[in-house]
Amino acid sequence: MGQLPLIELRQVVKVYSSEAGDFTALRGVDLSIQQGEFLGIVGKSGAGKSTLLNMLTGVDHATSGEVTVRAGSEVSIHKLNEDALALWRGQTMGVVYQSFQLLPMLTLLENVMLPMDLCGLYSPRKSRERAMELLRLVEIEEHAKKLPAFISGGQQQRVAIARALANDPAILVADEPTGSLDSVTADHIFDVFEKLVAAGKTIVMVTHDSGLTPRFSRHLVIADGEIVSERIERLTVGAFDEVGQKKADEKQINKQEIDHRQEDQPSAEEELQQESGPILRTWPKEKKEKKKDKKDKKKDSKKKSGEKKEKR
Repeated sequence: MGQLPLIELRQVVKVYSSEAGDFTALRGVDLSIQQGEFLGIVGKSGAGKSTLLNMLTGVDHATSGEVTVRAGSEVSIHKLNEDALALWRGQTMGVVYQSFQLLPMLTLLENVMLPMDLCGLYSPRKSRERAMELLRLVEIEEHAKKLPAFISGGQQQRVAIARALANDPAILVADEPTGSLDSVTADHIFDVFEKLVAAGKTIVMVTHDSGLTPRFSRHLVIADGEIVSERIERLTVGAFDEVGQKKADEKQINKQEIDHRQEDQPSAEEELQQESGPILRTWPKEKKEKKKDKKDKKKDSKKKSGEKKEKR
């Protein structure tokens, strides 16, 4: 018998009700996540990515279906009350948000210590030492006593990762953690995630950027509240490559057509020569004829003056 999944979703449905009517955000999602995976869930805005993460963390309740997590003991999230769920989440899952969610009045060190103080897993001295270790892990320990407002967005995201790891959770959940970062900083955040996976953590990350898929150990595509798992390879590898090749071929054909049209059409210089050529060619001739007329007139005038002198 194979190893049971660390996280398992069975026929999870989430329906939001409003005055405008019901909206189904998730449609019977089935998903299994193994321990040690770096799973990417890719989809456009409104596809249901964040709703799916909320089902995993228990932040929101499923309309129907079951979410089971086997981190230590097996827990069916939907059966826990709010207090038990909050305690379980604090000890089992670390959440990284796109907007960091750091408390502005606390230093970076205090922000990382806060989850440990709330769960009571460590003594005050031990939590402080652990917080410094985590800031060192994400390479930001030199800023430990600063407030969040005095560091960059990328540095704040590193602190958010350190805080998510505060209680040594088995699972890290990240909601668009690189969405508001530049590409260089985003690469650094991915490097941190890859180190955590190598150390045995399980990371589930959602993103709208399909270009990040090579960085995951496995990735799924979500569309209209459904995991299109049977089309993963075709959508994220084959189809994208075929579309890219097709576009490249179309560009090459268009370029060749443009080149042919340019060869057939006269250049601007040739058009100018065609339009002004006859004038330029006839202008010196006209000038010569005018000079000849002037010479002839001079000769005639001289001849007439000579005839007048002879008469006298």
